[in-house]
Amino acid sequence: MNSIINPSHPFFLYARKSTDVEDMQILSIESQLAELREYAARENISIVEELVEKQSAKIPGRPVFNGMIDRIEKGEASGIVSWHPDRLARNSVDGGRLIYLVDTGAIKFLKFPQFWFESTPQGKFMLTIAFGQSKYFVDSLAENTRRGLRQKVRRGEFPSKAPPGYLNDSRTKTIVIDKRRAPIIKELYEKFATGRYTLYDMAVFLSQHGMTTSGGKIMRDKASWILSNPFYYGHFRYTGEIHEGTHEPLVPKKLFDAVQEIWKKRSHSWHEERPVKLYTGLFRCGECGMMITAEVKKKFYPTTNHRATYVYYRCTKKSKDRKCFQPFIREEELDRQLSNMMQTVSLRQDWAAKMLEKLDGEKADAAHTCQAFVAEKQKEIIILNGKLQRLLDSYLDQDIDRDDYRTRKATLLSEKKTLEESVTRLQQTQTAWLEPMRAWVKEASGVDEIARGEDKNAKKVLALKIFGSNLTLSHKIARGDAREPWAALCAAPTSRKMEPLVRIELTSTVYDTAALPLS
Repeated sequence: MNSIINPSHPFFLYARKSTDVEDMQILSIESQLAELREYAARENISIVEELVEKQSAKIPGRPVFNGMIDRIEKGEASGIVSWHPDRLARNSVDGGRLIYLVDTGAIKFLKFPQFWFESTPQGKFMLTIAFGQSKYFVDSLAENTRRGLRQKVRRGEFPSKAPPGYLNDSRTKTIVIDKRRAPIIKELYEKFATGRYTLYDMAVFLSQHGMTTSGGKIMRDKASWILSNPFYYGHFRYTGEIHEGTHEPLVPKKLFDAVQEIWKKRSHSWHEERPVKLYTGLFRCGECGMMITAEVKKKFYPTTNHRATYVYYRCTKKSKDRKCFQPFIREEELDRQLSNMMQTVSLRQDWAAKMLEKLDGEKADAAHTCQAFVAEKQKEIIILNGKLQRLLDSYLDQDIDRDDYRTRKATLLSEKKTLEESVTRLQQTQTAWLEPMRAWVKEASGVDEIARGEDKNAKKVLALKIFGSNLTLSHKIARGDAREPWAALCAAPTSRKMEPLVRIELTSTVYDTAALPLS
């Protein structure tokens, strides 16, 4: 093929630059065009059209490049001028396609200011090497990038954008707490852990604090993502695997676990949650044992042109063994009876003051030690570290597959984090039971205020604490037995004697309470 360019031979001028890392040192589009125009004028190259593409050449499928090749095959041009072969191809498919078109004569000239090429065996060999070097550079860079990310993960550094509540510190290359948004995330967790709020409520909460989509919409999916992200208690998820992080946690693991429990209870209807009648789920029918449900009734009064809404509670009557004849009861009457029942477990203010005084004295005198417990938990942590190492060895020796390794590793890391937090809490305070007890005394002394108040949602939450599942409704009368320690406050005599402090345990929380006056 004649290497002398005839002005009658048309050329396409092709310039390309992407945002990929490997293109960072390449001339900008404007600079490439200026250099190529000058080069074309100097070499007497006739340019049919300038084609500009802003897309990576790592994979086939560039529309401008493909269109240019199709037009060359149709005979619209017989040559290409570009800055360097890597502007034309960084993958084997596009590189091979260009070599084939040179072999068949569809492309007669390839001109580069930074690379020599002639359609000779040696020239095509050098062009093949140039394309191969471009692909090798891309592959090597990608592997080095992945290796760097894996190293960051091993160091406990999250190799991506920080989630809401955190910031990427460009100076230290670390993730730090966002002092403006971190309190919002903490409050989000605390609110949802109470069980009194829906996922939609949490999305509205985020929206009220400026966390919305770019279009200003409420982010329900964002709320669910935040509430399930292990990053907030100190771990992080990367490529489907849980890793220990070096960043500062925003919420304790205990609070995160409490949120997940609430999540599980509501998992059946995240996107279809409906408003719940205030006292549904609280009472059972005293006759057949079925749950009490609610109905909304509307009534129009023509004389006053007024429309009123009433809520009635009744048995669901779903028992297949017996027929239930229990009547309806108005919400106002049920609320009144529930308030009266709650007042029977209200702690008098003078007794609460004395109990708090005794707790203050106990806090000053108590010197309980938990060394044995801490030592035991630390041994368990050492055992878990050994299990993690053996698990990693098994994975590296290909004794277990990757999915099994990820699952078992996540379980062990979760157990380890739980143990570490329990040890930290015990080391920081050896009288941790005093604060829950103090909180219970204050809550018990405030029962009367909630029972007399208008906040029915708060009343329901407190009633569940006091009575649990012991509330029944029969013949329009509400009944229920209070659970411990609330039961000790029921039917107490007027003359009571304060007894020494005694530690009691409820569910998973330890409370220390004063033995209440006995009858």
